[in-house]
Amino acid sequence: MIEAALDVRDLAKVYSTSAGDVHALRGVDLKIVHGETLVLLGPSGSGKSTLLNILGGLDRASSGSARFQDLELTQASDRELTRYRRASVGFIFQFFNLVPSLTARENVALITEIARDPMTPEDALARVGLSDRLDHFPAQLSGGQQQRVAVARAIAKRPRLLLCDEPTGSLDSESGVRVLEAIAEVTRDVGATTMIVSHNADIAGMADRVIRFRDGRITEVERNRNKRAPREMTW
Repeated sequence: MIEAALDVRDLAKVYSTSAGDVHALRGVDLKIVHGETLVLLGPSGSGKSTLLNILGGLDRASSGSARFQDLELTQASDRELTRYRRASVGFIFQFFNLVPSLTARENVALITEIARDPMTPEDALARVGLSDRLDHFPAQLSGGQQQRVAVARAIAKRPRLLLCDEPTGSLDSESGVRVLEAIAEVTRDVGATTMIVSHNADIAGMADRVIRFRDGRITEVERNRNKRAPREMTW
């Protein structure tokens, strides 16, 4: 039996607000194997990003279990979660979050300087096709190029888990395809387990499995029998 990289059982997240409790996750069960690529689909507020944030150690569950290999995330201390994020997790968000006063090389170096066994910034940027933009500042790059710098920054630490929250949400289709190509390539190269949250159902073609959410619950898990390269997908 293949060992799960992530094992999620009966996971719940409740936010207390002045208007009452908001149930972001309601008893989620999910097992993800090493090297698998998942695409999480569903409307806004369905729980996709909340699950990603808990699995990435950015948020805590209200109840249930979420285990990454031998680390129980729901029981981990703040220090353990910090070490986990630093050593094992790469994050890519919809907004690039690059430091505008630093070059592409320097933005990636922010991660490589604190990682245990990183790529060089030059290697990471080469993997996303930006060897000719090493010394460009974010303002000198297109939106798609900035997002590819963010991908390079995320994978430079050789993460075991790559979490992508709407990575193409602010891009045109051509730039989005190039970003997804970079994510797919580095997933193969570093052997990462990858989860991509999106509103865009068309990108589900690149997934090993597609997970559909609604109202804090997983409503459908579908194995992709005809996995496609990002360049073969249109939207």
